[in-house]
Amino acid sequence: MPKLTVFNQITLDGYFTGENGDLRWAHTRRTEDPEWHSFIEGNARSGAVLVFGRVTYDMMASYWPTPEARKKDPVVAKQMNELPKIVFSKSLQKVEWNNTRVVKGDPATEMRKLKQGAGEDMVIFGSGSIVSQLAQAGLIDEYQLIVVPVVLGKGRSMFEGIEQQITMKPTKSRSFRNGNILLCYEPSREGEAGAEVKRSATARSARRGAGTPSRR
Repeated sequence: MPKLTVFNQITLDGYFTGENGDLRWAHTRRTEDPEWHSFIEGNARSGAVLVFGRVTYDMMASYWPTPEARKKDPVVAKQMNELPKIVFSKSLQKVEWNNTRVVKGDPATEMRKLKQGAGEDMVIFGSGSIVSQLAQAGLIDEYQLIVVPVVLGKGRSMFEGIEQQITMKPTKSRSFRNGNILLCYEPSREGEAGAEVKRSATARSARRGAGTPSRR
């Protein structure tokens, strides 16, 4: 079964993007640390199916195929352009970025089908709305979060809209000289089981409510 991982950079106050999609804060410390640069290149070489929502996809597709990206980050650009990509979008009609497939169905339903297959592991970048939907459905196997030592005050959390608690267990951490820290988590089995019980109870309650005549 393919593994689904989230890889995102977040601020100290928990945002994966600033207001209006601003990500400048995530890239200001990279050149200060060769170890960080090597880590990012190693991640890119590891290979996986890249998964995006529409907004993140448009941003990535507008940068990585450019001469600037190939000059500045040749290893990462090569992998980003060559790896297979999935974008969840109901409105996107045409894609020009290499090896991209558009999936128009419900993200949780479609991802469940993908995970039941025999394909490659998958990694979500950015795409907060997709992360929150798949997290709530219990479909994400690992969260790799890079905590960048900056506070924005305003922004977006990738867990917006989560309606039930998701308990995590830490699996790995690593600090870099530029101040960034990698924190890895997996949803605990207890937490997943509890969330599934709650989802099932909610569904049963809704069905009973739909089939029960009102009493006045």
